[in-house]
This record gives sequence, structure tokens and C-alpha cells, in this order.
Amino acid sequence: MRKALWIVLGVFGVLAAAALLIFGSYVSARNQMVAKDQAVKAAWSEVDVQMQRRADLIPNLVQTVKGFTKEESTVFGDIANARAGMLNAQGTQAKIAANNRLDGAIGRLLLLTENYPQLRSSDQFMRLQDELAGTENRISVARKRYNDALQDYNTFVRQFPNSVWAGIAGFQVNNNYFTASPAAQAVPQVKF
Repeated sequence: MRKALWIVLGVFGVLAAAALLIFGSYVSARNQMVAKDQAVKAAWSEVDVQMQRRADLIPNLVQTVKGFTKEESTVFGDIANARAGMLNAQGTQAKIAANNRLDGAIGRLLLLTENYPQLRSSDQFMRLQDELAGTENRISVARKRYNDALQDYNTFVRQFPNSVWAGIAGFQVNNNYFTASPAAQAVPQVKF
């Protein structure tokens, strides 16, 4: 009888230890997923801040260019529409798509300035162009940090046994990466 009691207690002890180990693994993985998810959100927030900074610079740049170029209204309309789309976009995917449209519109604006040498010599335009270039660099760095944080999160969520715990805890793979827009992949045309 005593031997049977010890066997039952031993089995119960092993089961309790196994349950404690499994629960500890779940808690540890879940806490890491929460931390990585928050890192992705913080990195996205930095991208969002830098895109807002660029959106705030664009009206000044457009007004400066408008002073020199009167007949290029389609470029200005495209920029205004792309900027409005970016400011009104909701959600990560919509903001990434709107940002890609704005990239293309700004590229056309900067190409337009090549046709106006007096504009390129304007101090105000040069200052704004430098600010925009600095902002573009900040956006590029923020995008890379966001993509890196997202990759770290996705890798963690997909690894075993984390994939099991992620399913139980409701964490899913997030594929909202920043990628190059189709316009950025086109080869620029240089004309002399």
C-alpha cells in the first residue's frame, strides 16, 4: 500500500513538474512575443513620425517651386493628392502604399527642378531640399529599423515551440514590410 502511494505521488510529482515546465515555457515565450510586438510598434511609430515630418515639409517645397514654375500644375496636383492620401491613410498597409505614391510624386517634383536652373540656385529651395534629403535619410533608417524589428518578431513567432504558444496566445505573423515601390525600381532616364 505504501509503495503504491509512493508511486502515485511520484507520478503526480512528474506530471506537476512537466506542467510547471510547460507553463513556464508558455509564459516566457508569451512575454518575449509581447516585447517583440511592442518593438515593432515602436519602430513603426518612428517611421510614422518621419513620414509626418516629410509631409509637413512638402507644402513649403511645393510653394517655392511654384514660384518659379507656373505651367507644371499636374506635378503639384499629384503631390497634393499623394500627401493627402498619406495623411488620411489608416493602418500600416495603407500608410505604406500612400507613402510609396508620395515617393513617386516627390521624385517627379525633384526631376522637374532640373529644368529650372534659377530654382536650383534659390537659397530657400536649397535649404528645403536639404531638409527633405535629411528627412528622406531618417525615413530610410526608420524603415530599416521597422523591417528589422518585424523580421525579429516574425522569426520568433514562427519558431517551434513559439509557433504553438503564438497560436494559443493570439500572436500572428505580420507581413507589413516596407518594400521598394514599383516606381523606385524603374531605371531613371537621363537626357542631355
